Amino acid sequence: MTGRNILPRLPRLLESGARTNATASLAEKLAPEPAPNADAGPADDDFEGVDFSDTKKLFSSVSSAKLLRSLVALRLAAAAPVADFGLWIMKSKLMEGPLCRKAVLGVTERTFYRQFCAGKDLDAANATARELWGTGLTAMLDYGLEHAKDNESCDVSMEEFLRTIESAKSGESPISFVVVKITAICKFRILKRVSDLLRWQHVDKSLNLPWKRKSLPFLADSSPFYHTAARPAPLTAEEERDLDAAFARMAKICRKSIEASLPILIDAEDTEIQPGIDYFTYAAAVEFTTGGEKPLIFNTIQAYLKDAKDRLLLAQTAADGMRVPVGIKLVRGAYMASENKLADSLGVKSPIHNSIHNTHACYNECADFMLHQIARGSGSLVLATHNMDSGKMAAKKAVDLRIEKESERLHFAQLYGMAEALSFGLKNAGFRVSKYLPYGPVDQIIPYLLRRAEENRGILSASSFDRSLMRNELIRRLSMDHLKATQIPNSH
Repeated sequence: MTGRNILPRLPRLLESGARTNATASLAEKLAPEPAPNADAGPADDDFEGVDFSDTKKLFSSVSSAKLLRSLVALRLAAAAPVADFGLWIMKSKLMEGPLCRKAVLGVTERTFYRQFCAGKDLDAANATARELWGTGLTAMLDYGLEHAKDNESCDVSMEEFLRTIESAKSGESPISFVVVKITAICKFRILKRVSDLLRWQHVDKSLNLPWKRKSLPFLADSSPFYHTAARPAPLTAEEERDLDAAFARMAKICRKSIEASLPILIDAEDTEIQPGIDYFTYAAAVEFTTGGEKPLIFNTIQAYLKDAKDRLLLAQTAADGMRVPVGIKLVRGAYMASENKLADSLGVKSPIHNSIHNTHACYNECADFMLHQIARGSGSLVLATHNMDSGKMAAKKAVDLRIEKESERLHFAQLYGMAEALSFGLKNAGFRVSKYLPYGPVDQIIPYLLRRAEENRGILSASSFDRSLMRNELIRRLSMDHLKATQIPNSH
């Protein structure tokens, strides 16, 4: 297809569409019933699901002081007026005044930063990880930089990622994964240019991209293409040098991860630059395949996107065919407001599912697909969810498919400071569970906290079940203390 005869098709191609025949046939080929898996564990006929009823057992490793602090912080974060005021003041010109900035950062550090972040530097983050290790959980360390501005800051980020991996090398470590943001090692402008070119090549196969490396499929016909309304210019020589430099940084991170036997998780971003991130991720997975079954790299699939399952099917099927072990981290998504706003401004359909129910359904379908893949002996999955129903369903499905609870192929994850009941419930049921630990100076972490506040309002407001369990456990402990204090000593 040439650039000339593609133009009449652009109106149809520039919007998200229904599932294609290609991906539908892929789904049919991947039958739901798993083939026998030699690594499968014994049937667990006694598994009764994830239990949240016994708060004493659920929060046995959490101090009363920490329970109370978490309860207060989550209640404040879930209050719309508090979130709105925090967002307003963080983005206002008041933050330009040194006194106001110092006061706001001080309050933030003692409240939300303390609740949701692991510390100001790597040493503090590792200390928090060791605390988690003592409760039976592991940690995903995340250097909390949102976007690097230039090549110098990209190099600084790379060095921090390397130090993080190095710190987790020794013996039995509380670190399960290191989180890497491609936006921290590659300039945003380059990712945008690469994404535009990759989108255009998907619909116009005549477009030659000489810099393109071998990768896995990362776009489906149902993916959004409205970001690229005209044929992009080729990368300039300087842009290609910047792209090569970014790949060189990724290569260093991958080699260090192989040396440390520590997998890396790649964070997702919005659809404007996600094709570039997926390309980057899958190209590295192909290039740094170690020959074993354990994946080095986990890419993130955002289930709130309408094309999520199509892209997952394409990538996983290609990875199996190429014998490239690649892991998937499944999330719902964190850019709903900005995605809907952009689509509305352009007069196109949003790439986000039309309802939360459709998002839940997509998440659970993707999880089900990957669990069947694991049962076949293929695929690795990090189920990152705060949704109680999704967590319980996935746990039951894993047991039904005879996937060993301690399997390295299956991991559950929640954000640090959130969904504590789900984390401990899954851990008590025998599964591997990690907490996502962002770390860095308070002022550097502010963009992360702002994004969490803006995009996770639904999660925070839905944390009432978690808060009620914490409150019940605190009441139980206070009642027990009161009972002990008022007991009359035995006269004998």
